[in-house]
Amino acid sequence: MPYAATLGHTRHAFADLKAVLACASPHRSGDALAGLAADSDERRVAARLVLADLPLRTFLEEPAVAYEDDAVTRLILDTHDAAAFAPVAAMTVGQFRDWLLSDAAAGPALAALAPGLTPEMAAAVSKLMRNQDLIAVARKIRVVTAFRGTLGLPGRLSVRIQPNHPTDDPQGVAAAILDGLLMGCGDAVIGINPAADSLQGCTALLELVDGIRQRYAIPTQSCVLTHVTNTIAIIERSAPVDLVFQSIAGTEAANRAFGIDLAVLEEGREAALSLKRGTVGDNVMYFETGQGSALSADAHHGVDQQTLEARAYAVARAFKPLLVNSVVGFIGPEYLYDGKQIARAGLEDHFCGKLLGLPMGMDVCYTNHAEADQDDMDSLLTLLGVAGVNFIMGVPGADDVMLNYQSTSYHDALYLRSALNLRPAPEFEAWLEGMGMLGADGRVKELPPSSPALLRFLDGEAA
Repeated sequence: MPYAATLGHTRHAFADLKAVLACASPHRSGDALAGLAADSDERRVAARLVLADLPLRTFLEEPAVAYEDDAVTRLILDTHDAAAFAPVAAMTVGQFRDWLLSDAAAGPALAALAPGLTPEMAAAVSKLMRNQDLIAVARKIRVVTAFRGTLGLPGRLSVRIQPNHPTDDPQGVAAAILDGLLMGCGDAVIGINPAADSLQGCTALLELVDGIRQRYAIPTQSCVLTHVTNTIAIIERSAPVDLVFQSIAGTEAANRAFGIDLAVLEEGREAALSLKRGTVGDNVMYFETGQGSALSADAHHGVDQQTLEARAYAVARAFKPLLVNSVVGFIGPEYLYDGKQIARAGLEDHFCGKLLGLPMGMDVCYTNHAEADQDDMDSLLTLLGVAGVNFIMGVPGADDVMLNYQSTSYHDALYLRSALNLRPAPEFEAWLEGMGMLGADGRVKELPPSSPALLRFLDGEAA
């Protein structure tokens, strides 16, 4: 149905709800590329006025992508929890924003609400929020998951070791893992993006990481970030698979471009669960997302990229993942042009994911042809730490030499933990202490070459 708002003497008309959502978004290059962005700040404000007065129920009645055309929409609506939605069912989007920022919206209330919210509701309210609002609400929400370690607890920040190598060289991968472990990283996952996607190569990487994990008795989990169908095949070969990875998107057509559907994700989850490798939990899925993926696949249905990103979180939510992260600046400046757009998108993604009940991390990153630099990433990293992000990436030197983009380093993780008094996952922290790598203040020690702890580590003597 059409919508309109009048500002001064100008009437701004919007053809449908997805046009309102698109025009209400902060300006970003991807929406402009798709021809969806507001053409003036005045029109953007008009769209936000319309959005603020819309009842939340509208998003149940007018989905962004038609029910009959899209499996993700069917998943969203068919699994909607009306009882969980009831406390906010009578609110408009503007009233919902005010409630989220109030003391009444405490952690338990927000956790109970999550199954009753659709992604479009989360995206809509985020478009009415300043950056500080996104941070203030997200930091109230804790989403805790577990496999060999417990992730997402208050006062904790986990780190994925990302030891990618341009040729999957075992020594290069192992050196990057060792580097990360010695800096107290790796409690989220030791996750490798393989340079080659052969089953044999992925299996070799899994066996390498699992060998390191067992040698040092590390309470973490491993993952080779290959396609879900490859992981299923690898499981059938009895390889040591902890987590099943997949990139996902917010429409059926975009997921089809990734070579997946909801059924194959469920097959992957069931395959991993059958191995029963978790020790403190059974969250076995790892998903990555990113604003712009549906547009790049020509599968956006005229919906803005941030709303579609939130819809990807509905896909993730259905499979009870251990980890979810937006690779926020990875797709490139065609979708998020500069540091300002990347920062805003990162805060939106983290907020929407947490609001929908997901264990959100972030790859705080940019490509080398974006109008961004490491100072921009330092700022976003700090903001996400304040917002309570579950985990970040640890890449040697912050420079991924295989994927050729800039992320965050092991040193960045140490900075954030120190600045905000955050600690690793409890099981991993106990392991670090047992290995003699924590000081009396709970921080990772700089170990000299002659350190008994370092020598014990290099000799493979578990604590």
